[in-house]
Amino acid sequence: MRASPNSVIQWILPLAFIASASWVVWNGATYIMAFGGYTDALAARYRPIMTLDYIILLALPLIALVGIWTVRGAAMEIDDPGPFDGVAMFVGRVTMMLIALVVAVMMYEVILRYVFESPTLWANEMSLWLAGFVFILAGFYAMQQRSHIRIYLLYDMMPRGFQKACDTISTVLIVVFAFFLVYGGYGEAKAKLLRWETFGTAFDPPIPATLKPLVLAVVTLVAIQAILNLIKDWNLEPEIHTAADDIDQDEIERLKKVVGDV
Repeated sequence: MRASPNSVIQWILPLAFIASASWVVWNGATYIMAFGGYTDALAARYRPIMTLDYIILLALPLIALVGIWTVRGAAMEIDDPGPFDGVAMFVGRVTMMLIALVVAVMMYEVILRYVFESPTLWANEMSLWLAGFVFILAGFYAMQQRSHIRIYLLYDMMPRGFQKACDTISTVLIVVFAFFLVYGGYGEAKAKLLRWETFGTAFDPPIPATLKPLVLAVVTLVAIQAILNLIKDWNLEPEIHTAADDIDQDEIERLKKVVGDV
């Protein structure tokens, strides 16, 4: 089912999720210590946990579930998404909002630095932090949309049976890569999270504590999505890819209308 990409709920829920997740992440030391963790780094950032903290923590998965349930594909996205595809599509909406936030932070810093000659101590690390989230989360959305880089020169020449074999091999490689990345990185990611490792700057955000576990979580989701893509695309007819595939016909039509109006 498709709805207008400008539907209000398509904007509100991702923004609500980002706001709730930001609160939980920024107060991560408080949550970890409240549930039994302790290190000196956590203690330095600790404050007594409040009722509001529990409310936001409980609201976070609820917002995500509602967002996944209500997300609708835009015209340029794949048709007939499956149940799990809603997760990637909602993550895609969140990623789009994060890109706007990165731009806003950078513009704020530029204005303060070059207009008011009063640069911030936090904008550089904040933009780096947000960009890290964007880079990681976008990979999951790209896998669901089949928009990752693919070279079709030999693939299109193969019969459908060989194409299925190539798809299977690539999916197996993705799953194997994800398995060993999680297997090898789990201990380090857990340690960084539980000691709330920070960036070591004046702003000192917990970039290592948040991005390292996120990498493992998203790689796992990418592997699951790759398997689902393989299953869903198994019986599709073979496609022939040309340079015309890179042309956005909808954008061309919009440009024609604009030029015609002028």
